[in-house]
Amino acid sequence: MRIAMTVRVMAAVLGLMVLAGCTGTPTVQRVAVDEVRDLSGRWNDTDSRLVAEGMLGDVLRRPWLSEFTASAGRKPVVIVGTVRNLSSEHIEMGTFVKDIERELINSGAVRFVASSAERGEVRDERLDQQSFSTEESAKRLAAETGADYMLKGGIKTLIDAVDGQQVKFYQIDMELIHVENNEKVWIGSKKIKKVVKQARARL
Repeated sequence: MRIAMTVRVMAAVLGLMVLAGCTGTPTVQRVAVDEVRDLSGRWNDTDSRLVAEGMLGDVLRRPWLSEFTASAGRKPVVIVGTVRNLSSEHIEMGTFVKDIERELINSGAVRFVASSAERGEVRDERLDQQSFSTEESAKRLAAETGADYMLKGGIKTLIDAVDGQQVKFYQIDMELIHVENNEKVWIGSKKIKKVVKQARARL
């Protein structure tokens, strides 16, 4: 009985040692943030950045911008509305939306206002200032800049797979809508296609 128990204990210890050997210290390599590395074939930071740059470059070249500036005598004010993930995989939409916002702001061609989610916190701060800040420094209520246009959109995917190979197709559709009259002044689309090959396990 003791011999059997000892054998089982030794087998368990040996198994733990083997497992520990297989799960050694990970290797970490720092790379440039703009370096393209596709590991899984899923949507990644490179897709987000390139789509934002491409689509915003297109929207800012279209006639609506010069027409608005000529008639209003100022830069248009833009807000990013809902950008939906309609794909078959998890996509961190917050990162994509921030990429879009960055491209809009850095273009210098438009003015930009906070999203509906962000405005709530700022409004709470203004209300607090009415009670706790000096009269000279408290910011006025009902003095927000209204948006002229809202940018909305979504990401969709199509996947075709057979025998360890996938073709992943992403379509990103965006549209710019006049807030007052609901007129769509721009519709843009960006497509990404990836071929993902899964190596078969060797027996």
